[in-house]
Amino acid sequence: MNDTPVGLRITVAGVGAIGGFIGARLAASGAPVNVLARGQTLAALRRQGLRLVTDAKHLDLPVTASDTAADFGVQDLLIIAVKGPSLPVLAPSLRPLIGPQTTILPTMNGVPWWFCQTGQGNAPFALKSVDPDGNIADNLPVAQTLGCVVHIGASCDAPGVVRHAMGKELILGDAVGGFSPRAEAIAALFARAGLDIKRSSDIRQDIWFKLWGNLTMNPVSALTGATIDRLLGDPLVSEFCSAAMREAAVIGDRIGCHVDQRPEDRHAITFRLGAFKTSMLQDVEAGRPIELDSIVGATYEIGHHFGLETPCIDAIFGLTRLMARTRGLYPDAPDAAGPTPAAG
Repeated sequence: MNDTPVGLRITVAGVGAIGGFIGARLAASGAPVNVLARGQTLAALRRQGLRLVTDAKHLDLPVTASDTAADFGVQDLLIIAVKGPSLPVLAPSLRPLIGPQTTILPTMNGVPWWFCQTGQGNAPFALKSVDPDGNIADNLPVAQTLGCVVHIGASCDAPGVVRHAMGKELILGDAVGGFSPRAEAIAALFARAGLDIKRSSDIRQDIWFKLWGNLTMNPVSALTGATIDRLLGDPLVSEFCSAAMREAAVIGDRIGCHVDQRPEDRHAITFRLGAFKTSMLQDVEAGRPIELDSIVGATYEIGHHFGLETPCIDAIFGLTRLMARTRGLYPDAPDAAGPTPAAG
């Protein structure tokens, strides 16, 4: 990989809030950025470039936009920033972007498709909740993939217009473990673009720790419509969330991702952030598909794979899934059946 931004071939697949912010920071640093987009977003990018709004100021940054990956050819860096439900369908179309030296960087919520294929001490297995047909694993080589945890607050004002609110940290590490020269090259690139980079030799641990906090806040807020301050201000709801987090901590211990924090301590930190809406609640209110599988479904699947009892996680998954299905925000099960009749 070339050490200078100008020599890199970079594509961002998905320019919502996070992909748009990262792409804009890279473009502002002088790196030429390709963007894979469609519809109104594609039209806006071709018309005005990628707009980054911060503190009532804005930058219009030139990018090359297309809805066809083959237009760009093989890339040095492929940043994937789509919503989780879109990736199984999108992954095969990304193949023209990927060569033997391409670094793949998903900046997505929850547990990634490779998470249970690289852990130490357990036989690898595929996460059907995240990659039901194996399309992601078949098209995105795990050996070329970096894990990433995003701590950035951003939103989209309009197609191709990203507003940065707070935070600019990315935690990076190789999906297969460690921190390779490949990872260091990407870390240096992002640092030049003004992002705060934390290097991790065990990115699975960092992914699981963030998930441990989001596992309850996202779906319970989506179920109730409550902002986080009200959710944590209700002692019954808060304790239910704590119980689910304790179950997730047991799962973490089983897969080598120990959580060294009490749920109540995490709640205290989250409560100080004030009356904010989680991303899942925002998606429900906007009528968008929710990222349930990578956050809750995968946790449920991992727990049951190892035969662990997770009644609170099961309840969160079932209730949120049903709520989303009734609103058309989560697919119906093709073989859904009614309750089993009672004997006698």
